[in-house]
Amino acid sequence: MDQVTTPNAQQAPIADDIKIPNAPQSPEVGGGNELLDVNFILRETVAIQPGQIVADLGAGGAAYFTMQAAKIVGDQGEVYAVDVVKNTLSSIEGKARMAGLYNIKTIWSNLEILGATKIPAETLDHALLINILFQAQKKADILAEAIRLLKPGGRLTIVDWSDTKPSFAPSAEMQVDQNELLSIAEKLNLQLEQQFKAGNYHFGLIFIK
Repeated sequence: MDQVTTPNAQQAPIADDIKIPNAPQSPEVGGGNELLDVNFILRETVAIQPGQIVADLGAGGAAYFTMQAAKIVGDQGEVYAVDVVKNTLSSIEGKARMAGLYNIKTIWSNLEILGATKIPAETLDHALLINILFQAQKKADILAEAIRLLKPGGRLTIVDWSDTKPSFAPSAEMQVDQNELLSIAEKLNLQLEQQFKAGNYHFGLIFIK
């Protein structure tokens, strides 16, 4: 999870690798004390279904959302793991092989360039932008690229930081303004389906194309 389309993406904070002291244990969350309950978000909130086509845009080396999405969609579905860092994609391929997941396809792309992502247009059921936009300069361009890949009626899920006070969070200057995202989405003709609390430190938005 959590890499971005910028040259310094590897140095950015990775939420899935951060532990919360004294957080409740949960077998559904990779590592036990993660900031985001990946399984709950994808199954219960985003409601990904078996057989669907999903793209984790900015998947990152941990690839928690990629891996979980691949388990949910099953052999009849497909998950694209997209990232700008080629070593990250190699890492994801290794994790997928070790997990016996053969429905994951890695794609190198700069998401800030419209048309750069080599996924057929209007084929995705779901596009995920998880902890990506707080590091991005061209948020509207990233959303436009995600929309280009979604089929009509497809869903775009955004999860990003809502609280930058903890020491492990990015600086306040990097925090994404939800109102800005809603304004961008409206200009791109996205329909807001749901706003949700993605965790103690994250917000979630689901849009329909």
